[in-house]
Amino acid sequence: MTTVDLPLLPLGRGVDLGSERGVECPGDLPSPSDPSLVARARAAKEALGSRVFVLGHHYQRDEVIQFADVTGDSFKLAREAAARPDAEYIVFCGVHFMAESADILTSERQQVILPDLAAGCSMADMARLRQVEDAWAAMEAAGVAADVVPVTYMNSSADIKAFCGRHGGAVCTSSNAETALEWAYQQGSKVLFLPDQHLGRNTAVLKMGLSLDDCVVWDPHRPGGGLTEEQLRDARMILWKGHCSV
Repeated sequence: MTTVDLPLLPLGRGVDLGSERGVECPGDLPSPSDPSLVARARAAKEALGSRVFVLGHHYQRDEVIQFADVTGDSFKLAREAAARPDAEYIVFCGVHFMAESADILTSERQQVILPDLAAGCSMADMARLRQVEDAWAAMEAAGVAADVVPVTYMNSSADIKAFCGRHGGAVCTSSNAETALEWAYQQGSKVLFLPDQHLGRNTAVLKMGLSLDDCVVWDPHRPGGGLTEEQLRDARMILWKGHCSV
């Protein structure tokens, strides 16, 4: 394998035309704290050759992106990993839920490696499995759970994705949220949308014609989500109190 020094954008001063927003990020970023890491990473990648496939999320710094075989958003990168069945090691330069998604889509013989196991997504962390199970139990107590279809945004943990699957729900992306909700309302009269309340509300109200009065927000840090049983019965869209803090 031949290593090539990639012509990088000046740190923090370029526009990524392939990103979702193509936004500029003005300002200088600091140089690597340990320059020897660059040489070590190049040597490791060369030694492994085609056995390793490196995924780089758009949010990563240029010092990391230079090693990526492909860049993109979380869903694109998970699909790219699945399309490389011969790669023994998938290195996902991103956050925890992204690596989990790639692990779900790849084969058992492949190992998905997250360089920093503490790298998390604040929004994904706003919906913990125990909290969602407690919310579901409250909906059962209110007699509405049978009518609720859970839909989770891609930016959620594998535990939450599995929960939605167990309860007849689905996983959506930002681009197919409307299609996912249309499907969900064919299955039941209510939707529990998590963890991004804004994606759920904007899709339901701006694209599907629901009113704001059809929507309620479940706050996992308040008893009963901060809602009455009557509010749960009247709601068509139950939004999880979560958001992107970036």
